[in-house]
Amino acid sequence: MKTEFVLFALGPGQIVLILLVVVLLFGGRKIPELMKGLGTGIKEFKNASKEEDKKDKED
Repeated sequence: MKTEFVLFALGPGQIVLILLVVVLLFGGRKIPELMKGLGTGIKEFKNASKEEDKKDKED
């Protein structure tokens, strides 16, 4: 594996630790709101990129 990819390789233990820290920082009630906002942002980004692709094909 290349060095760049090894830095971001997360095992199950690290993922659980990250999730635990997120729950402690934001609380269990805030997480669904954060995920909803993240999903909305991703959806808007995909729509914007599709619109740009359509504009490029028209030109």
